[in-house]
Amino acid sequence: MGAVPSDGRGSAAGRVLLLGVRHHGPGSARAVRGALEEARPRVVLIEGPPEADALIPLAADEDMRPPVALLAHAVGEPGRSAFWPMAEFSPEWVAIRWALEQGVPARFIDLPATHTLAGDKGVGADERVEQDQGGDGGREGDGGKGEPSVDGLRVDPLAALADAAGYDDPERWWEDVVEHRGGGRRDPFAPFAALEEAMEVLRETYGDAGSDRDSVREAYMRLQVRAAQREFGDGGVAVVCGAWHVPALRRRTTVAADRALLKGLPKVKADLTWVPWTYRRLARAGGYGAGIESPGWYGHLFAAPDRPVERWLTKVAGLLREEDRIVSPAHVIEAVRLAETLAALRGRPLPGLSETTDAARAVLCEGSDVPLALVHDRLVVGDVLGEVPPSAPAVPLQRDLDRLQRRLRLKPEAREREMEFDLRKETDAERSRLLHRLRLLHVGWGEPTASRGSTGTFRETWRLRWEPELSVRVAEAGVWGTTVLAAATAKAEADAVGARGLAEVTALAERCLLAGVPDALPTVMRVLADRAALDTDVGHLAQALPALVRSLRYGDVRGTDTGALADVAAGLAERVFVGLPPACAALDADAADEMRGHVEAVHGAVALLAEALGPGEGPQHTSARRHGDLRGRWRGVLRVLSLRDAVAGVIRGRAVRLLLDEGELKGDEAARLMGLALSPGTPPGEAAAWIEGFVGSGSGGGLLLVHDERLLGLVDGWLTGLSAEAFTDVLPLLRRTFSAYEAGVRRTLGELVRRGPGERGSAVGAGFVRPGFAAEPDAGRADAVLPVVRLLLGLDTAGQVRDDNDLLEVDG
Repeated sequence: MGAVPSDGRGSAAGRVLLLGVRHHGPGSARAVRGALEEARPRVVLIEGPPEADALIPLAADEDMRPPVALLAHAVGEPGRSAFWPMAEFSPEWVAIRWALEQGVPARFIDLPATHTLAGDKGVGADERVEQDQGGDGGREGDGGKGEPSVDGLRVDPLAALADAAGYDDPERWWEDVVEHRGGGRRDPFAPFAALEEAMEVLRETYGDAGSDRDSVREAYMRLQVRAAQREFGDGGVAVVCGAWHVPALRRRTTVAADRALLKGLPKVKADLTWVPWTYRRLARAGGYGAGIESPGWYGHLFAAPDRPVERWLTKVAGLLREEDRIVSPAHVIEAVRLAETLAALRGRPLPGLSETTDAARAVLCEGSDVPLALVHDRLVVGDVLGEVPPSAPAVPLQRDLDRLQRRLRLKPEAREREMEFDLRKETDAERSRLLHRLRLLHVGWGEPTASRGSTGTFRETWRLRWEPELSVRVAEAGVWGTTVLAAATAKAEADAVGARGLAEVTALAERCLLAGVPDALPTVMRVLADRAALDTDVGHLAQALPALVRSLRYGDVRGTDTGALADVAAGLAERVFVGLPPACAALDADAADEMRGHVEAVHGAVALLAEALGPGEGPQHTSARRHGDLRGRWRGVLRVLSLRDAVAGVIRGRAVRLLLDEGELKGDEAARLMGLALSPGTPPGEAAAWIEGFVGSGSGGGLLLVHDERLLGLVDGWLTGLSAEAFTDVLPLLRRTFSAYEAGVRRTLGELVRRGPGERGSAVGAGFVRPGFAAEPDAGRADAVLPVVRLLLGLDTAGQVRDDNDLLEVDG
């Protein structure tokens, strides 16, 4: 086995090669390979769940690319899960790969996952375990690889050692003593002996850090080491584990004492597999207890054959050039010189991450932290996503998802990206359906976002990012079916039956249409019709209608039959028409404002519904003939709301405005209704609410006042007639209304008011007509521009234009 020192204590691990490491440390990884090459053990024991022994050969598969993680989850309860991440620079991964290359057995010896997953009340419960509380699912913890605790406080061994050495930064201390160790022929076991001695002192200081969990895990490890010694002999066993555990594995204990610690541990049945991982999830900032600050930097240190500083700053320059920043080779040379100078000034053997970062900021980023933040995100942390071979165990749902991802060329990536889909193209439509189906299953691979430059229903924009915990979500969703379509269908049906409110069901119906799960629609529509028939709250009905009407539009885009949905939507609209006027009476300010939002939503929904149910053939148009003129009846509802004094002022004002925009009210009639609302007999607060409803935010009311000075005169006359006390009362409401206008609109209104729109206080501005504006178009002024228009369009006086192929008639 080579020159392996023995401490002569006669402990179980006295003649075992104990390689204490820092998890995810490239220096530790290189040292482990060197020690294994020197010692040539006959078996390699590694900290990890022993149920994963059968998965070790997959590490040699050419399709296996770290970072990856061992995923353990409780059978029948996938949300109860744990991860053991490994990168290419993790000592455990290096040990596995060395053993496979040499044909040497490799085994995991940590506490079995069957105990780790058994619950947070078991002493063997692992910090990586997340109970399925509120659907949060499997977030990774430290898997026993984080810092030990003392009286509930976290103790970081590296921080303690760095502090003892006079360093204020544990990462910088680790770089100096491990990552920057010089080359040459050195004792390959010396780093491990030094680290073991340091950890022994720490454990003498802190004891077992008050952790029952660690003592149980270490007892199990000792039993596995003894078993390996019996099988392979004293000199044939190497152990790769966290350096904190090495003194405990050296400790003299009896087999009976170790077995006593393991007696009575809770158990669950567990399944294990490999899953892709990301550098971002290796980072401590991602919530990983054994995480590191800079996975991308460590990956670079491990992979760079030589000149790591020069190669790193070249990577930084390449990234900045991709972002259209000017970075030349001279910049890189100067940055390298500056990094080396900083290292010398700081007494460091080689430039580390802090020196290269300072040099990049000063030279490549010209002193700006903005591009430096991009360097930190893309390179220091990194967006690397690992891959696992198809032969790795997986639930059937995961295999179907993998197949769909390959067929649709929709590769999971750790880096966030935007994709635009044209739903008229079959591939894009299938991609959209897949992402919507995954959202039904709570697998949030993608989030829909606003499309740039298009609001049509034929285009979708998605923001995609694959996170490792989505593998747990897929495993959880496997209980609903073996394919994405079948699982989404079953989940939608279950969600419909369990929905608590009408709006929940209507939203689900919309998501089912987007996802293309037609087999779920009958159940969803049945529940929807039942809930709509039983719900008497007009607010709920008004809230549900817009989602239903939006869903009708997807029939044309996605080829889905929405006839049943049209019938339910039309029936829902009828009930809203009947119940809305009494529901708008006697409301306080907050309730009135909420109901105004419902009125606006129903107004837009009725317009879309009337369009969808227009003349034609098919189930939707049959529904239209059955329900008649919905838009006409809705206008009648708005008239009732605009004239009924019991209705809140903000709703009456909005109803008048909607009728005016629809052309159902003439300007004179709108001015008359405004005059009534602003009459001296109306309480100032009610009048101010009417104004907010009529010209409030989002309605284009500012431009309406700019172009119709009769209405502006009414508002101005009412406002100047208020008493000082009443003005103070209504000022907050009016300020909220008018401050929402664009700056140009506010400026124009100010100029008009300063000049005075007609005679102040008069109902119609005393016949004042602003130049350029009148009730009807001026035909003479319009005709005067026709010659210029004909000249611009290349028309002759008869309104004809000559084309190379034909003569086009243009209507003058």
